[in-house]
Amino acid sequence: MDLTTRYLGLNLRTPLVPSASSLSNEVDNVKRMEDAGASAVVLHSIFEEQVRGELEAVEQHMMDGADSFAEALSYFPKPSEFITGPEEYLGNIRKAKESVHIPIIASLNGVAIGGWVDYAKKIQQAGADALELNIYAIPTELDRTSAEIEQDYIDILKAVKSAVGIPVALKLSPYFSNIANMAKRLDQAGADGLVLFNRFYQPDINLEEMEVEANLHLSASFEMRLPLRWIAILYGRINAGLAATSGIHSAADVIKMLMVGADVTMLCSVLFQKGLGAIRLIENDMCSWLADHDYQSVRQLQGSMSQKNCADPAAFERAQYMKMLLSYKP
Repeated sequence: MDLTTRYLGLNLRTPLVPSASSLSNEVDNVKRMEDAGASAVVLHSIFEEQVRGELEAVEQHMMDGADSFAEALSYFPKPSEFITGPEEYLGNIRKAKESVHIPIIASLNGVAIGGWVDYAKKIQQAGADALELNIYAIPTELDRTSAEIEQDYIDILKAVKSAVGIPVALKLSPYFSNIANMAKRLDQAGADGLVLFNRFYQPDINLEEMEVEANLHLSASFEMRLPLRWIAILYGRINAGLAATSGIHSAADVIKMLMVGADVTMLCSVLFQKGLGAIRLIENDMCSWLADHDYQSVRQLQGSMSQKNCADPAAFERAQYMKMLLSYKP
């Protein structure tokens, strides 16, 4: 069975790619992912605050004692609060490239151009095959317009693209007023791929401690419906590759995403829940399904159920919403 696909200009053995997470902190784990069948790996994210913090630490050291106060030490994260520092991250890219044969995609997480451009160059020099930009911004300024926020994404992409020659993907949230237009603009600005969608982790309240606390829930399969809809709508309308993420737990989930037009499917929560061996199980189940339904390759079904090719294009829009509500009976 031919499971090959192409994403970010990379020829991949299958569409199964572990997404950025703590699972790829260690190079040995990246090797295990390859052994389990991963066709590429997105390394865990390096954060803008880490890159900025290290640069400012160097500057502080050079100024040693000039107008410094103990309170200022709390302004930036301590090195111990991060899993790896900027230099160690670059070292992990080099080690991963030496240890595995599959493509290594680095991940930068931040909200502003800042030190991204220079660090993106270093990521390329370290040997990464591609770069995923995770612009994790939660706008809270009352006077900031959606147009200004969207322009930040365009500016960051253009700045990074002008600095590196490796493919660049953007990992997006679904919280744009017009995702289709935003995808088109990013495509025109040079994005090689779009990763749909990022899951923003929502805070909770601890009623006993009376404080805000982080609350992480792993995804469930039903969450794949949002990226499924938008990949179906975007397929064939932009040139950028499409990666599906959020809620992909089984071969059925993968096949559905491929049918609406995804080039690759990103796996995360399922690997935390079932271990890295889940990659091989999903691949085997995919092969069985494809054989049972007389497919010889993944490419035969890619995009077959997209809005462009679907017998009922309205199924991805408002008409299906109305139909569902009118026909539902408790």
